[in-house]
Amino acid sequence: MTARRAFLATVSVSALAALAGVAGAADPLSKWQAGTHYQLLREPVPPTVANGKVEVLEVFWYGCGHCFALDPVLEDWNKSKAPFIEFARVPVIWGPPHRQHAKLYYTLQALRRPDLHARVFKTIHHESALLADPDEVAARAMHLAFFARHGVTEEQFNAAYDSMTVAMNMQRAENLTKSLGVDSVPVVFVNGKYSAMVMPAGGEAVIDSLAASEKR
Repeated sequence: MTARRAFLATVSVSALAALAGVAGAADPLSKWQAGTHYQLLREPVPPTVANGKVEVLEVFWYGCGHCFALDPVLEDWNKSKAPFIEFARVPVIWGPPHRQHAKLYYTLQALRRPDLHARVFKTIHHESALLADPDEVAARAMHLAFFARHGVTEEQFNAAYDSMTVAMNMQRAENLTKSLGVDSVPVVFVNGKYSAMVMPAGGEAVIDSLAASEKR
């Protein structure tokens, strides 16, 4: 091969490599495989965020050990995620104990006590207190006692627990559990289009890639 041909060959290879790099950068999902790292929903659910934003929802249950393990990872990710991502948690509602835990979650949100979110997990998984009961009256008493231990008065608790805001959020959580076809937790949904079974070891990268692919 002449020097000129060798030079042209080198340039061509370099150009192709550069183009491949650009193509890879342009496709955030190029390093992930559908069906392995994430799933494409058969029936997408329209997101509820503003234009230019991407919705990321974690569906969880306080009684789930995997959700407990994932929670601090998502907390750290939430602090450093891209500004175009809107992150929210949705408690799964399959039956009575999930409903009671969902009400617990939305009550602490209504009370503006997000610091109690991790405390609920620890109470259930470290102190072996389920914070749920077949008797709704008993479950309510448990929830009141939990909040009372953390400085919430009975009056504040009752106002939040029985509020329209909590009731509406509960209905939305139940609707999303059904419309998203949630059959296991924890699971993360991106823009109502993708789902990923994200676990603590580096799974946040999948969320970032899926969100970037949806950015407009």
